[in-house]
Amino acid sequence: MMNLEQYQLILESSPNMVWRANLSTECDYFNKTWLNFTGRTMEEENGFGWAVGVHPDDYDRCVKIYLDNFKLQHPFEMDYRLKRHDGQFRWINDRGVPIYDKNKNFIGFIGSCMDVTEKVEGQLLKEMAQNDSLCQTYNRQYSHQLLEVVFNKAREAGLPFCVLMMDIDGFKVINDKYGHSAGDIVIAKVAAAAKSEIRGIDILGRYGGDEFLIGLVHTNFEAALTLAENIRIAIERAEIFVSNSTLVKVSVSIGVRCLQDELTLDELINNADKKLFEAKFEGKNIVKG
Repeated sequence: MMNLEQYQLILESSPNMVWRANLSTECDYFNKTWLNFTGRTMEEENGFGWAVGVHPDDYDRCVKIYLDNFKLQHPFEMDYRLKRHDGQFRWINDRGVPIYDKNKNFIGFIGSCMDVTEKVEGQLLKEMAQNDSLCQTYNRQYSHQLLEVVFNKAREAGLPFCVLMMDIDGFKVINDKYGHSAGDIVIAKVAAAAKSEIRGIDILGRYGGDEFLIGLVHTNFEAALTLAENIRIAIERAEIFVSNSTLVKVSVSIGVRCLQDELTLDELINNADKKLFEAKFEGKNIVKG
């Protein structure tokens, strides 16, 4: 059976950064790995001294998660940036668990941390490659990849699948009158309104400038028309402020096409685009299927 000295040796030699907090919520121990990482002394880190190294953008969230779970005596896990001894901020995965004495009395928390910077930054780069940062939707390339998978499955299994092509009416006028920054606000708000109407399994991508492509999984023509109409109404009713006092009302036209005899996804998208053109030609702010 290991004695206290052996336990301490293991703790100090752990490749993970280890901390402990007492009932006051203040930390009273950091292992050697933690102190080597931060380049600070135990005295500097004790209490809430450790929080000085937390990135300003992560500070409030980090402390709230810590204190909320401490109060509830719940285990927690969080990622945040912590300043390393060389001044560089590194992403840390921190897992904390409540600890109890032999009488099952709560006596504080103990936590273990790992530097996960490469993993987090790799995920961020992946998301940047897949997402449209302005609209918080998938970008054209990635949404097309996702839709290709759904399209092929639908054709093979004979499942219903529909796509919507959606375009903001008179968008050039908005850009010309209010400026491109206002146009960006409009695009983002339209995307948010559309996203609020679709399901989690559906696929929304920014197809180009002010045009969006929506894939409706396991959805028949009638349901697709209804959903498209709901999107159109939601956007028509949306109040979009492009400045503190400037309200812009916008509308969209939507073309609907459900899989019939199309052999490729691009053919299905082109047919939906033809329906969108008809909607524009017939007066805009309508759904055409």
